Amino acid sequence: MTERPLLWFPQPQDASRTKLAPPVNNLHKPTHQKQGERVGVKLTQLQEAFEARRAEVLQTAAGVDPEQVLVIETAGTVDDFSKAVKKIDGLEWLGEIEVENLPPDEDFFNTESPEKSLNGRLYLVLTNQQALTELLSLWQRYKDQDDEKLKFDRGLTKFRDVFCQLLDIRRWGLQDRLIETGVLDVWQEELNDPELQDRPIRFEAELWYRDSDSRRAASERTVTDLIEQLQGQVISSSVVSGIQYHAILAELPANKIQEIISTPETELVKCDNIMFFRPIGQISSGEEPAEDYSEPLQMDRVLPATTLPVLAILDGMPLANHSLLESRLIIDDPDGWAEDYPAVERIHGTTMASLAIHGDLNCGLGPLQSPIYIRPIMRPDERDFRSPRRESIPTDILPVDLIHRAVKRILEGDGEEAAAAPTVRIINLSIGDYSRQFSQNMSPLARLLDWLSSKYGILFIISAGNQTSPIPLETTLDNLEQLSPDELESLTVRSILINARSRSILSPAESINGICVGSIHFDGDSNTFVGNRFDPYTMPLPSPVSSFGSGYRRSIKPDLVLPGGKILYDKPYVGSQQVSLLPSSTLRAPGNKVAIPGNQGALDSTGYTRGTSNSTALASRAAVQCHTTLMDILSSSSIDGYLDSYTAPLLKAMLVHGCSWGETGERLTQVISTLEHVTAPASFASRWLGYGVPDIQKVLECTAQRATVLGYGQLLDGQAHLFRLPLPPSLSSVREWRRLTITLAWISPVQPSNQKYRCASMWFEANNQIANQRQEASSGRSGWQAVKRGTLQHEIFEGQSAHPFVDGDSLVIKVNCRKEAAAIDSPVPYGIAVSFEVGEGVQLPIYEEIRQRVRIQPAIQVQQSPRA
Repeated sequence: MTERPLLWFPQPQDASRTKLAPPVNNLHKPTHQKQGERVGVKLTQLQEAFEARRAEVLQTAAGVDPEQVLVIETAGTVDDFSKAVKKIDGLEWLGEIEVENLPPDEDFFNTESPEKSLNGRLYLVLTNQQALTELLSLWQRYKDQDDEKLKFDRGLTKFRDVFCQLLDIRRWGLQDRLIETGVLDVWQEELNDPELQDRPIRFEAELWYRDSDSRRAASERTVTDLIEQLQGQVISSSVVSGIQYHAILAELPANKIQEIISTPETELVKCDNIMFFRPIGQISSGEEPAEDYSEPLQMDRVLPATTLPVLAILDGMPLANHSLLESRLIIDDPDGWAEDYPAVERIHGTTMASLAIHGDLNCGLGPLQSPIYIRPIMRPDERDFRSPRRESIPTDILPVDLIHRAVKRILEGDGEEAAAAPTVRIINLSIGDYSRQFSQNMSPLARLLDWLSSKYGILFIISAGNQTSPIPLETTLDNLEQLSPDELESLTVRSILINARSRSILSPAESINGICVGSIHFDGDSNTFVGNRFDPYTMPLPSPVSSFGSGYRRSIKPDLVLPGGKILYDKPYVGSQQVSLLPSSTLRAPGNKVAIPGNQGALDSTGYTRGTSNSTALASRAAVQCHTTLMDILSSSSIDGYLDSYTAPLLKAMLVHGCSWGETGERLTQVISTLEHVTAPASFASRWLGYGVPDIQKVLECTAQRATVLGYGQLLDGQAHLFRLPLPPSLSSVREWRRLTITLAWISPVQPSNQKYRCASMWFEANNQIANQRQEASSGRSGWQAVKRGTLQHEIFEGQSAHPFVDGDSLVIKVNCRKEAAAIDSPVPYGIAVSFEVGEGVQLPIYEEIRQRVRIQPAIQVQQSPRA
């Protein structure tokens, strides 16, 4: 136990949730007559398309009345439309998708800002002929009566609201299920690859999730029959009801894939049971084979771990008998992949385990005291003819199914077998789907992680993903060598930011319950030979390969950034040639120093690697340290009512609690401010930095000038908790810099079919003058709205103003909860961390004064705030 351990809040006081101000609706809508004209044309087109498709299906399956998927697009939103859909026999609710950046027109626009883009929704509904007829009947009633307040039958009024805001209504078609997913480009690449020619091509067909077992079975049978008619086969299928996921892994002969690319109008592609076609086998470590290099270990042998595992890593197979890893790993290989996994190719799993246990070897940190549970989910790619081969999830397995089974095995058990590692509370995923950059909609894998987080009470720590495509600097080598280091840095950052839209975080990094980790261009190496390479940065800025956020519904992603190794770039040999940023593939310095498989079977080799995978492993290491601290203070304190479900949200809050932007944020916003058309540089910077770089030491112990207090609880819709932080009397009327940091984290249940997605929205309010102004540079600079869009709110308030207070004054913090996507069936656990500090060297007993007062508190009286 440290000299000044973290403190605990007493049990919070119950309160009612703060009432939210009603949303402001600035949407201008067309007149009733104009809307009737607009929609009438679209419904005529829909009827014609419906009948044409119906005739096609009846010819191939006599007597079957086909079900078809409707896309209903609106400007603005109509909440609870799903309830109205369920009132009509034959209509089945499938889900909704948020749409951004709709161009305004003369009918639909923002009344306050007519040029501003609009948001809308796509409502996805399955219908048959009878249900479509009733839908058209409702439309006719709306059209024939010029009354926006026209009353429909009980439960159907939402149809009137949809008609008022309708932009389009159409069938779900080829553009949605095939073209927009990018699968055609991947297929064409495979067909063009001489090493893969004439091989069957595998793909994932994600089916519309049906609530009925019998309907799911019938849907899968229909798709299977169509695949077999094309001389293909279904390899496997998976249903995960908790995230409304139903998918088939299949393959088709290369010539049939070529036919689909040339003429997509095939029965398989037009099948209304299929939501998306997606490429398979794209989830990997993302690393290219590196040149052979290794250097012997320069440190003493470490003692083996002796406690139970807290951290699990789902990755490649590590070299378990490496001297840095021996006796520190628990490898669970139920699929028997080790037999066909050469030692020299066990690179990514080895480096991730090394970083999680030891950190960057150049930093001289002590090893974790608990072992790490390892479950291989990647293996060498059989389609890769380089050496060593890239490690990836095999193409004969659906990633969602594999990771679902792996996590269930860890925490619940597999069949009759007991849970493999029930003490695990943190799961590291340093992988990404390179075929699926995040764009508005949650991927099935991210939905899976969110659901598993809520079900098992665990924290996933996920890589933001690497972007290794070249970035043109728009200058030549001759000009480059004339630039000062600051000018080169500015040019590099600007060039990357210009391409930010094409460098989004990779699935499953958009997970709302998990921690997404980006990379900082920094490591512990100090003796790098540069040679014909160059370092584009002068300071630790976000790595050129680190992916950009935001996350779902513009929440802050990545959540934090950690050192992922400095990346050097090769110079072109021709002075007039344009320079592009393309990282060289090498295990030489610089980078994070890690254990690697050695040449000729050496078991003490080290090398250097870089990227967001490294940062993620370091974040997982920090989470284990936070867990150790948390368990220590729990065991030494008389805490009543603590449940295991509080651990994951508390770890999440602790990881982010020490985050700030510092000089990195200042430099980044300075460069961004020089870009055209960027009106909010700090908000833009948060897409690369998140909440910033964490100082983990701040949540492992306190100092004489800093006190950190932890709290926890669980809430239902409409409930709130009040916490009281006693203010140190010695600071009253003293004009000294002070900082207040508040971090709230929770694990929310999710509702995949609802666009709002998260079931539980939480937020804190602070009612003291100290918290009157947000110090946005350290809290993401994205404003109070952005920090409330996910499941993590982190804000910093600081300054030198001397607000007088007397002994007994307190800061009252209110944690609120309300439902969003669906009803909250059981209380949602949360964790909160609050720090109060003054500058080091200020001789005021901040910690002691707060410690003495935090456990002896009078009842809290606080006024309700009108706004969240």
